[in-house]
Amino acid sequence: MTTRRLLGLAIAAATVSSTLALVPVSPALAAGRCGDHPWCDTSLSPSKRADLLLAQMTLNEKIGMLGGDDLMGGAFSSPTTHTGVQKGIPRLDVPTIYYSDGPVGPRQGKSIGLPAPLTLAATFDPELARSHGTVAASEAKAKGNDVIYAPTVNIARTPLAGRTFEGYGEDPWLTSRLGVAWIEGAQATGVIGNVKHFAANNQEGIDFTGGALNEYLPAGLGLIGTRYAQNSIVDDRTMREIYLPQFEAAVKEAKVGTIMCAYNRVNGKYACQNPTLLKQILRDEWGFKGYTIADYLAIHTTDGGLNNGLDFEPWPPVGYQPLLVSATVTLGQVSRATIDQHVRVMLETWFRFGVFDRDAYRNDDAQIDKTADGLASQRIAEQSTTLLRNNGILPISSSVRSIVVIGKPATQFAVGGGSGEVEPFANHSLLDGITARAGSGVTVTYDDGSDKARASAAAKAADLAIVVAKDQYGEGSDRNCLTLECPSVNGNQDALIDAVATTQPKTVVVLESGGADLTPWRSKIAALVQAWYPGAHGGPALARVLFGDVDPGGRLPITFPDSESQLPTAVSTARYPGSGPLGLETHYDEGVFVGYRWYDEKNLAPAYPFGFGLSYTSFELSGLQVEPSGGGATVKAVVTNTGDRTGYAVPQLYLGLPDQSASVQQPPSALKGFSKVQLAPGESRTVSFPLDERAVSYWDAASSSWQVTKGCAAVKVGFSSRDLPLDGHLPIGGGTC
Repeated sequence: MTTRRLLGLAIAAATVSSTLALVPVSPALAAGRCGDHPWCDTSLSPSKRADLLLAQMTLNEKIGMLGGDDLMGGAFSSPTTHTGVQKGIPRLDVPTIYYSDGPVGPRQGKSIGLPAPLTLAATFDPELARSHGTVAASEAKAKGNDVIYAPTVNIARTPLAGRTFEGYGEDPWLTSRLGVAWIEGAQATGVIGNVKHFAANNQEGIDFTGGALNEYLPAGLGLIGTRYAQNSIVDDRTMREIYLPQFEAAVKEAKVGTIMCAYNRVNGKYACQNPTLLKQILRDEWGFKGYTIADYLAIHTTDGGLNNGLDFEPWPPVGYQPLLVSATVTLGQVSRATIDQHVRVMLETWFRFGVFDRDAYRNDDAQIDKTADGLASQRIAEQSTTLLRNNGILPISSSVRSIVVIGKPATQFAVGGGSGEVEPFANHSLLDGITARAGSGVTVTYDDGSDKARASAAAKAADLAIVVAKDQYGEGSDRNCLTLECPSVNGNQDALIDAVATTQPKTVVVLESGGADLTPWRSKIAALVQAWYPGAHGGPALARVLFGDVDPGGRLPITFPDSESQLPTAVSTARYPGSGPLGLETHYDEGVFVGYRWYDEKNLAPAYPFGFGLSYTSFELSGLQVEPSGGGATVKAVVTNTGDRTGYAVPQLYLGLPDQSASVQQPPSALKGFSKVQLAPGESRTVSFPLDERAVSYWDAASSSWQVTKGCAAVKVGFSSRDLPLDGHLPIGGGTC
């Protein structure tokens, strides 16, 4: 059939309408903008209300709801910008729905500028994740948005991935706990969360220019293994154990309202029209009650999306353009019942979240409590700061009378590029923070580091040198390497650090990064402070940590390799970026051995292991108890502050499950619990880790179910994946130890 004929049928279908009589009005009406319609009866269930409204909608009105409109609404990132707009139906008082990025707050005008999600992950604190979600969603709400595109819960399969900064690291359990708390915090504000990107979306693609063009690479420049067409070839067990648990938790525990499907293909089918993901797993198995949203331009065929579980396409509605949708219905490719179901789940979600029953959120920054949000942001930055090396130089001694701060990043706002990029109301830089905290009795000078000889001379003349270095992660392109020269927008920072440390042995490096960087100079410096992308209030936060006002509370949510050759994806180009033309076939044949699991399995020594982070005090663990209960157990341990300062300990529980068979091998250790505690000198506390049957299970591909291997599980408690002083055993599946 010709395109002209297809569009002709669509136009004909689009002109058909009928006058529908409304059923009698119900008595318990909503107080908001719903009007006096029967579906405004708040005593009815969201499902019943949706059915009543759906029955009064024309086919054209239903089709019009499937696609978004008006991405901009004004200049890009202006105060009037919304990332997406879904037009309402005035005659039925269906409100217009507004959507906003994103992971560090609304990308609409200016915002507080929260720490990046990976920064948040380093806190190992779900309550801070809840706070982060509350602030981000509250700001989105104050800018008139109903839905916020966050959180991102994709696993960091490789630290080269451009959006590593946007997720919670390499472990599904840590990611699940933080993701659930973030969503709960966000949705408690009345804004609907959007967990993304579903699923196995773990790379952007390699930039063929080597990152030479500019600092923030434009989306789509990563053409080798590009996210837009890349095929994630993943076995069922690996999907279920590594790449899906955090989405499952978002659905079952946090009751997230929306899910965004990804650009990539999963086992040959595009994620946004993949029935295994969108229908079988998401709807049938997990019982998802919200609606699915396509990433922008992620639809490839109209009927493929509609028939395989995709509910809504935001701007620009290419696949769900009304004429095309009408044509698929007219031609019998998509049933009216299918259209109804897509609209129904959206209406149910909006009724469930009270969207009809309240006034529209006003777009007015005056509603934002900048002081409270700034303090929350600073608190997260403090608790994420991860001390990786300290030869006694930190906290900064009162005997230090002169400090030189070196490096352009000391004055900049560190942020990843793409949908996670925001402009802060004000940037409180590290240089400003150090200067303010040092006070009048300490001379603080600054050198931008552009001349190594000059910077080295300044370092030699000072009592202490602080070099601030920054990498660059961003959407649309992966990093070409893990050194600080990929891309080299801040100059040769590795050489700068080396030169300064050679001249001044009292050199502290503050590393602002969106993932894991190589640290070839680490043995030459006195201290290494991993600051991540700490947000616009990171300066005061880092200064408080450096001067010892607060203990560094961060721990690594991602392994720092000693070399790129250690990465699980470095084994072959088939693993990353992919084989075939343009590297589009990515084989996840490392299986469940992702992140620290890979290093443990291969007995590789990373530069810094997952879960690692130093304190200004010291801790000991004792008194391990393993108490079996039902199909799981409760594990307890005592943590004691053995030092002379108040500090933060993060005890971590790992399990080593028995292999089911030679073909179903288990990682030596997998994180199953963690607890962050603040302890005064000499104080002890018992931490408890509950384990349910799922925690001791593996995914059996043959039966498509979770199973427990009969045997004995190793129980390990410690302070990182490589520091596990307490060990015990747990019989599982009717086995013995």
